[in-house]
Amino acid sequence: MPELPLLASYWPADVSVPILETTIGGILRDAAERAPGKTALIDGDPDGGERRRWTYAEFLADAERAARALLTRFEPGERVAVWSANSPDWVLLEFAAALAGLTLVTVNPAYREEELAHVLGHSGADGVFLADQHQGNDLHAILGGVRSRLPRLREVIPLRELGAFCAAGDAGQRTLPEVSPADAAQVLYTSGTTGSPKGAVLTHRGLTNNARLSFAAIGAGPDDVVVNPMPLFHVAGGALFALGAVQAGAVHVVMPRFSPALQLELIETYHGTMFCGAPTMLIALLGHPDLAKRDVSSLRLALTGGAVSTAALIRQLEATLGVSYCITFAQTESSCSITFSTPADSPDDRATTCGRALPNTDVRIADPVTGETLPCGAVGEIRTRGYHVMRGYLNAPDATAAAIDPDGWLATGDLGSMDSRGYLTIAGRLKDMIIRGGENIYPREIEDVLIGHPGVADATVLGLPDDYYGEIVGAAIRPAAGSPLGADELAAELAQVCRERLAAYKVPVRWLVIDAFPLTASGKIRKDVLRGQFAER
Repeated sequence: MPELPLLASYWPADVSVPILETTIGGILRDAAERAPGKTALIDGDPDGGERRRWTYAEFLADAERAARALLTRFEPGERVAVWSANSPDWVLLEFAAALAGLTLVTVNPAYREEELAHVLGHSGADGVFLADQHQGNDLHAILGGVRSRLPRLREVIPLRELGAFCAAGDAGQRTLPEVSPADAAQVLYTSGTTGSPKGAVLTHRGLTNNARLSFAAIGAGPDDVVVNPMPLFHVAGGALFALGAVQAGAVHVVMPRFSPALQLELIETYHGTMFCGAPTMLIALLGHPDLAKRDVSSLRLALTGGAVSTAALIRQLEATLGVSYCITFAQTESSCSITFSTPADSPDDRATTCGRALPNTDVRIADPVTGETLPCGAVGEIRTRGYHVMRGYLNAPDATAAAIDPDGWLATGDLGSMDSRGYLTIAGRLKDMIIRGGENIYPREIEDVLIGHPGVADATVLGLPDDYYGEIVGAAIRPAAGSPLGADELAAELAQVCRERLAAYKVPVRWLVIDAFPLTASGKIRKDVLRGQFAER
């Protein structure tokens, strides 16, 4: 731990906790050896009849069997994609691919033809496992529409045939390969809210150690039950929670999709101790009528990240559920978590910061133009360095060089500040910073004011083009249920509140009151879509 107080916004890596030379397959073998009869995985699907469950020994046996089956079709080093919503089969393939020395390519099940063609084509996927449908869309038909543009894709395997496919792993005793911690384990595509998604190449060492250190930071262990609604194709769902639970020896309950009613039912049924979700998910959970009907007294931790949580939401959730609300600042490109707030932090630090850097993780706040480290308290770009940083963007050397400097520092593209104790506070995305007539405006400051109003369930602030100022401030508002104010009345009242609490140049001049925000699959607000909605008004 560095000497405090810090003299600049730089937290040097704490190397007192070692980085282990682990692989995704290896951590499952270790867990099965430690506690073979312990429950490892539970299928949280309410529509599949009796819910399936596996002990660690059973799950390892199934994963090794699936790995041997994969080697009847693929060679180590090849890439295999999974295109499906959450399921235990998805998690099984994650571990099986790792054991077989294959690189897993995770694909958003909401993708349509052009998005799918980009990810499968760009990644050079040699095979794909896919569900039959997702939210009414025929995935086989979508793939059929672009198959001719994917000459490298030679294997298309329906997930419903996974059992029969894995039976091939019973033939003989095919030897599984030696897998190096430095090998590429997964290619995860960025959310792509602007431009085509980029494929971050993540290693076994980066993914396994990041998940282990994150779970250790929040005190997770074998008595914990993790109820996970996060998309498995996302770094939080498939890396942090899936790999963290295994290394902690915890139970992982996989939700097929986010549903506040289902999440509450699973917490009650399996005595969940930890649950996770983007802030939008947690707001929905707190507002659901089933919350009062379910016994959720087993809960002790709520985990979130990926979007800014307001202090009001954090305090409300902790008071309502009696949990510690732990926030991670994370990125796909950093194998997930960079910082984490923990139960040991004060309530104020949990409510207003993203905690401090995980072990073996350098973090600093840099001037976005010069790269110089800024004084404590100054807002700049958050940069990080260490074992967790991606190998690079697949087939994109220029983008990799722009993201990672010669000294290994990853430019996150997020704005934040660090106090003299090393605690990180997020100010927003660098690309979301609004520059109005030369004044820098950070959306979060305005969002905190808006969300504190009782008539507002959620709010987001963004820059809108303007001929005179360059940009002006726009605010999109989701009204609270039962709010008596109409859209125009609510906007007028919020503008007055902002004028009372903010400098005049920060007060939104354009307002959009809508019933629901456009979201990515991981719960992030699509500001690009909102800008289009503003333009239509």
